[in-house]
Amino acid sequence: MARVLIVEARFYAHLNDMLLDGARTALQEAGHDYEIVTVPGALEVPGAVALAAESGQYDAYVALGVVIRGETYHFEIVAGESARGLMALALDGLPLGNGILTVENEAQALVRADPAQKDKGGEAAQAALAMLALKAKFG
Repeated sequence: MARVLIVEARFYAHLNDMLLDGARTALQEAGHDYEIVTVPGALEVPGAVALAAESGQYDAYVALGVVIRGETYHFEIVAGESARGLMALALDGLPLGNGILTVENEAQALVRADPAQKDKGGEAAQAALAMLALKAKFG
């Protein structure tokens, strides 16, 4: 049984609730324990994962959040840099599933977050577990 940390950027609570539902369901169905920590936004997610990884308490990580395009360049910074940070951690060998949605509008986010539709939270949890299995295979 793996111990998984879900790190969520809780900027859009109603969307995050759906992402969390999907991730929790996937982890429970797979028989794994999980803990959830919340950070202010998507830019803080990679830092929280890195801090948690240093503790050695977790086997895999799920990153959740929503970034919706606005009227400024801020969207590109947040979307790109959070993804870059998570990719750097994954390339360092952390089993990680990236469920941070980067969308044009709330309608797109709703479809992707909803466990009954695209279930990106559940997919991120499944990706983290798949990467954990690969780490065990190659480790």
